[in-house]
Amino acid sequence: MNFITQMLTQQLSGNAISQISNKLGVSPAVASGAVGIAVPLLISALARNSSTPQGAQALNDAVTRDHDGSVLDNLESYLGNSESGNGAAIVGHVFGDQQGSVESALAERTGLDANSAGQLLQTMAPLVMGALGRTQQQQGLDAQGLSEFLGEQHQQTQAAAPDLVGMLGNLLDSNKDGSVMDDLSRVAGGLFGK
Repeated sequence: MNFITQMLTQQLSGNAISQISNKLGVSPAVASGAVGIAVPLLISALARNSSTPQGAQALNDAVTRDHDGSVLDNLESYLGNSESGNGAAIVGHVFGDQQGSVESALAERTGLDANSAGQLLQTMAPLVMGALGRTQQQQGLDAQGLSEFLGEQHQQTQAAAPDLVGMLGNLLDSNKDGSVMDDLSRVAGGLFGK
């Protein structure tokens, strides 16, 4: 398990996971399992998106501007109004035109319906970005440092769950040429918005 997944999993125990399960209409066990897949999925996609200098700078700018980690200080309040976290925009930028495929695959892996899987990703995305923001501040990371940190997180995810990372790679390789870099370059222009 990578550092960010571990941090968020610990913080999302108890009441927080109950709030998520109520919002999704599933049991706490299903919600917890789904969070355990959604967070590494987001981290791996962010790692891939930030693997180019342009993508790394876009992510660094977004984290510096909008994600200082304060969302983690009052999780229950955030989860009660998660729409305030701009998760839909984050998920759209992270996955680009593959968002629907990622949501369907997450639904299939977790037993959620596609709508609930999308809602879960939108709820988790601001938390992942907040965890990145907090890590960036604590470690004094610049764009390259943030990219390297995410690369390490992705490698840890790949070691712990190679099938999950493989699924993401297949989903993001929209033209099926074996490389996601060309697919991600299309997304990078609008990465993380303004």
